[in-house]
Amino acid sequence: MCRVRQPSPQPQPSTPPFNAPAARRLRAALGMGPEHVAYGMRVSYGLPYVTPDLVVAWERGVTAPASPELTALAGVLWCSPGELIGRPRTLREHRISRALAPEDVARAVGVDLRGYLRMEESGDWRGTDRQAASLAEILDLSPPDFVVVTGREDRLADLLRSAVSTRWQAYVRPVAKIAPVEREPLERVLQQLYDDYQGQMVASLSWGGNVAARASSDAGRDFLDRIVDAFWERIEAEG
Repeated sequence: MCRVRQPSPQPQPSTPPFNAPAARRLRAALGMGPEHVAYGMRVSYGLPYVTPDLVVAWERGVTAPASPELTALAGVLWCSPGELIGRPRTLREHRISRALAPEDVARAVGVDLRGYLRMEESGDWRGTDRQAASLAEILDLSPPDFVVVTGREDRLADLLRSAVSTRWQAYVRPVAKIAPVEREPLERVLQQLYDDYQGQMVASLSWGGNVAARASSDAGRDFLDRIVDAFWERIEAEG
């Protein structure tokens, strides 16, 4: 007896982070009910399976719309897809939030479509510095988002930890190669972080005893754990 081979299940695309409260708020502001949203998505965007119950499930965070559904929902709610997405983290999420097709980004960056899709799927940016600059422009990436999308955040964290615990001046150039920040504010921020870390450690150690040593260790570890967030907060404060 011949056994029919079943096709392998195809991997489903990952879902962008959906902002359920924003969807509910935007619908209410338009005076629409879930049934109106579902009707618009069926008629105007060719999604015959969308029901009011599905719209309610999205708004309650029970499930999240896939990319085509998100685009259609944004159209019905008269907003951009980015308004229905939580803070994007990945390359794909940033592209979707800008309502761009993969072909548009690949062409603007100067890479072939298959190569771009591989980078988007793997989360491993392989472009040159010039291509990275083009990517930041078309996706309108902030400096922190640029670092995350190009996979440089871990490296930035390592450099910042070394800068505050050794000699910060030696890390100005390495950090500048990763983070798109002007040199003068970068120098000021690195010195501030260094002074804060060193001052915190000295103050903790001045208490004396084992309790002080543990407190110093905990405080230092906490400071280093959030060093990247602290760095961007200081950079933003610099304007």
